[in-house]
Amino acid sequence: QVQLVESGGGLVNPGGSLRLSCAASRFTLDYYNIGWFRQAPGKEREGVSYISFTDDLYYANSVKGRFTISKDNALNMVYLQMNSLRPEDTDMYYCAAEREIGRILAGQCHHWGQRTKVTVSS
Repeated sequence: QVQLVESGGGLVNPGGSLRLSCAASRFTLDYYNIGWFRQAPGKEREGVSYISFTDDLYYANSVKGRFTISKDNALNMVYLQMNSLRPEDTDMYYCAAEREIGRILAGQCHHWGQRTKVTVSS
C-alpha cells in the first residue's frame, strides 16, 4: 500500500518561510508524479505544485516565484519550499501520488497523505 506522510507545517509570520516534506513509502518516485494540494474548510481543493517522475514542474499562478518543489529519489522524499508566505496561503496541505500526469493535474490522485497545517498570521 502506497503511503505518504507530510510534515513541516506550522505557524509562521507573513513574509516567512516553511518547508513541507512528503515522505513516500512502499513505492518509488521513479514511476510516480507527486503533487502538493491545499484546501481550507468549505473551499475547493487547489493544486499548488507538482513534480513529475521525469522532473517536469508545475506551479499554480498564486505561488509562482514563491514556492519551489523538489524531490530526492534516493530518500523517496518530496519537498515544497514556501517563501514569502501570505495569510492567504493558510490551508491544510496534502501531498498526493499518481502515475498518470493527467490525473494529478485534475487532482484525481489515487494516493493521498494525511495533511499538514500551515497558518500564516502575525
